[in-house]
Amino acid sequence: MDRAAIEAIKDRLDIVDIVRRYVELKPVSGRWMGLCPFHNEKTASFSVNGEEGFFYCFGCQASGDIFDFYSHINGIEFKDALEQLAAEAGVELTPGKVDPQAAKRSSERKIFMDMHEHAAKYFSRMLKLPEGREARKYLEGRGMDPSVVESFGLGCSTDDWQGLEKFLISKGYTAEQGVKAGLLSQNAKGRTYDRFRARLIFPITNLSGRVIAFGGRIITDGEPKYLNSSDTPIYKKGEHLYGLSTARNSIARTKQALLTEGYMDVISLHQFGYTNSCGVLGTALTPDQVKRLSGFCSKINLVFDGDAAGLKAALRSTEMILTQGVSCGVVVLPDGEDVDSILQADGAEGFQVFLDQARDGLEFSLETLQAGSSPREVMEWAQGFLKGMASASLRAFYLPKVASGLGVAEAQLRSVFSGALNGPVPQQQNSVLRQQPSAATPVGGQVKDDKYFLRYAVKHPEYVVELSERGVAQVLTSHWGKTLWSKIVAHSGQDIIPLLDDSEKRFYAGCRMEEALSGEELEDEWRHVCKVIARRRYDMGRKKLTDALRRAQAQGDTERVNAYLKVLNDSVWRDDEQH
Repeated sequence: MDRAAIEAIKDRLDIVDIVRRYVELKPVSGRWMGLCPFHNEKTASFSVNGEEGFFYCFGCQASGDIFDFYSHINGIEFKDALEQLAAEAGVELTPGKVDPQAAKRSSERKIFMDMHEHAAKYFSRMLKLPEGREARKYLEGRGMDPSVVESFGLGCSTDDWQGLEKFLISKGYTAEQGVKAGLLSQNAKGRTYDRFRARLIFPITNLSGRVIAFGGRIITDGEPKYLNSSDTPIYKKGEHLYGLSTARNSIARTKQALLTEGYMDVISLHQFGYTNSCGVLGTALTPDQVKRLSGFCSKINLVFDGDAAGLKAALRSTEMILTQGVSCGVVVLPDGEDVDSILQADGAEGFQVFLDQARDGLEFSLETLQAGSSPREVMEWAQGFLKGMASASLRAFYLPKVASGLGVAEAQLRSVFSGALNGPVPQQQNSVLRQQPSAATPVGGQVKDDKYFLRYAVKHPEYVVELSERGVAQVLTSHWGKTLWSKIVAHSGQDIIPLLDDSEKRFYAGCRMEEALSGEELEDEWRHVCKVIARRRYDMGRKKLTDALRRAQAQGDTERVNAYLKVLNDSVWRDDEQH
């Protein structure tokens, strides 16, 4: 962990500014409050302490610093959050000794990101030049408003085989870098050429709004109709959603997302006011995409075509969403229609009719299966659906609903599936679940007592030294408590959050969000803490003497027995001697 870089990033970036990109915050009593983006709630319980640089949710106990928030909300690992925030803050990361290739990869990623920004500007400029006449004509024919075309950064490519390649070379890049970045292609003879030619270009961005890939639709004759960027070091198509960076604020505000297929459908939805819309990127919906989207909302409404392929995709996507613990609605459009055609013909009012008739995800799945599948196939789906749940609690929630939908008794269904459902939660889905902030879990009965002392130390760090001198370390009884206390002592007055594990962060942030005592209340509590420490040390000392006395008695050592008895008789607890 590059501590210097972490501190520099926190100095340059305000956690409140970062959180406000995703959550609507209001100032309340020196803090910032809003609806938690990590669980569904109607009353704001999500609090951000801008002065100390951490967040805490009183509802689900999600907590941490700017890196924790950024990684959780974007569904990425800590190292990726560190790299992205470092780039935003203009902080250079020092490569660690563990991975000598990290610096090379980081430098390469930056080059590829810059190349995509240049390419996006190139394509956008081409759309405005005479070379972009056919693409502009196509957009006009589809009823695209210039403002939405501009906001999504649409562009076009010419039929020139080396147009973009020459442009990138003029900017100081090599053809080899262009191939590795996914912007150029290379044939068997080693000749390089533009990957996207004679196409309407759709930039694909990450959640920070940086261009990381492109999609291209043919605007003349040719195949394939759509061509997408392949996976690169900066882009994995199964992890991103088209338009999410534009839609995320609306999704976070409404707690609902519209998920559809096709670039034009997403753009049309935004043009007609459905700004919480995004789309899959030429692949089936993945757990990573659901995880990323669920960081902003509690319900995903799927909008798919009504043909056989659309129904199949809707069924597969519904199962994926529900097994991850997210609510799901399904909008199936009439066969032969798509989102864009309905919006262009009937406007937002016409599309809203279909949206208002959205079907519950589970009901849609069971009805679709029963209408076109054999009983054996339906039961196999039901078993796989329940077995695939991300947690045992979700499985318990959906089992009676599945039984009701199938028209069988819950006990009978439980009995039939008992063997299949008793196994562990699927590893892939469980790993997804683990990355989401969750409520604190008990770490042992002893922790409750330890937390009394630790809470005081966290809320009143000015007393840490004196607590240490009074021997608080000797009265902590749990490994968790001793570990946290050692961190508090070693880093008191410093930014300690990056050094804490998830359980410690929840406890620390929760304590810091509590109102600190002052005046007589603080003095009274301090006296009580001192008394409890002293009493605990006294009781522990007597227990050790009592244990030693029993051993001496068992060994018949009369001299030691008498000595221990004398010490025990002389050690009488007196409140007035403890202060």
